[in-house]
Amino acid sequence: MKGLIEDFTSHLAKSIEICNKTVLKPCNKKIESVLICGLGGSGIGGTVVSQIVANDAKTPITINKDYKIPAFVNQNTLVICSSYSGNTEETLEMLALAEAKGAEIACVTSGGKLEETAKTKNYNLITIPSGHPPRAAFGLAFPTLFAFLNHYKVTSVNYFAQFATSITNINADEQNMITEAKKITEKLYKKIPVIYSDAWFEGVSIRFRQQVNENAKMLCWHHVIPEMNHNELVGWTEKNDNLAVIIFRNSDDYFRTQKRMEINKSIIEKYTSTIVEAYSKGTSRLEQSLYLIHLGDWISYFLAEKNGVDVTEVNVITHLKNELSKI
Repeated sequence: MKGLIEDFTSHLAKSIEICNKTVLKPCNKKIESVLICGLGGSGIGGTVVSQIVANDAKTPITINKDYKIPAFVNQNTLVICSSYSGNTEETLEMLALAEAKGAEIACVTSGGKLEETAKTKNYNLITIPSGHPPRAAFGLAFPTLFAFLNHYKVTSVNYFAQFATSITNINADEQNMITEAKKITEKLYKKIPVIYSDAWFEGVSIRFRQQVNENAKMLCWHHVIPEMNHNELVGWTEKNDNLAVIIFRNSDDYFRTQKRMEINKSIIEKYTSTIVEAYSKGTSRLEQSLYLIHLGDWISYFLAEKNGVDVTEVNVITHLKNELSKI
């Protein structure tokens, strides 16, 4: 896993290369909505991309992580199915339902039934390298979503230029990020992380939560500001030093949200001795998101090391899938 995290930027670059070489067939439909289907490490990219392109996207983008799909899906909906293995049962069911509604289908996968179906039915397909845990293939799958959105004219910004800047900046700052990640790890070790961020970066917070769950084998939770100020903030009423708050921040977060964060800190510090802030770097939402995602991946890895657990092991998920296969 350490090597895969180190390969994050090379994965991004490889994915962009694959996207540029993949010939996608044109679409004659008028795309009026987008549904991105995927779960776990294959699905988090959809959540992040939907927030990054929100100010650019010409149509609504909905993220679906279930067996069923929304009623609005029709022949003018672009349905992007993302499954790294190509065999995620929920994603395959969503694909079948989207097909029945005559939706425009695009797929990203490393193989499996999803690749087989896409090739057989001539769906637009981007195939990425196989052999990694899905959560460690984020860098390979994530850029493909931007390629699809651009191809179908849902977006118009040149996000690949922003990816190039991110790759350069992260590579230059890698050792500093590792140092920061180790310092944050010390503060989160043997505690339950509580993750907060600006609402527009919820996908980044979810990604970190999932990485802490899978890599470090720890429970944690997340919430976003300002929404948490209308409910969760009231829950901070008892001192509990088993909790450690980490706030993902950006220098250009909305000014009232930044003020809320400062007030929140003054309230929460009465109930826990550990509040950590991690600031992004970059001038675009994409650059900032990639920076914080990579930093969070390193933190989850170092937490796993300190916890003495196998970073790649997911036996409980394998057990669940085995039991479901009996149905």
